[in-house]
Amino acid sequence: QVQLVESGGGLVQAGGSLRLSCTTSGGTFSRYAMGWFRQAPGKERDFVCAISRSGGITYYADSVKGRFTVSRDNAKNMVYLQMNSLKPEDTAVYYCAAALAAVSGQVISKDYQYPYWGQGTQVTVSS
Repeated sequence: QVQLVESGGGLVQAGGSLRLSCTTSGGTFSRYAMGWFRQAPGKERDFVCAISRSGGITYYADSVKGRFTVSRDNAKNMVYLQMNSLKPEDTAVYYCAAALAAVSGQVISKDYQYPYWGQGTQVTVSS
């Protein structure tokens, strides 16, 4: 059983930056593909980005491409989301998720394919 805990959320002005972290425990971290999702009030949960087991493959939603960067440190069992040029529409609760990946280069963008989730961290971008 993998446990995930997000941190790093907060209030930032438009154009600013935040770095989210996701600490994992309870599993062999390097066996898991990781993803970030977000959910704004009254909206469905949306895919943000994903990263493969080794970190060599990443995949982004069009809405964040070029502004957000996902990375991972397998030695520290952590995954990060660097968010730059933030916009008010990025306001949401951000979740990290984990799924066992059979293939090292696998990235997963569907939320139903992730069995393990953190509790979320709030990101608010003011205009």
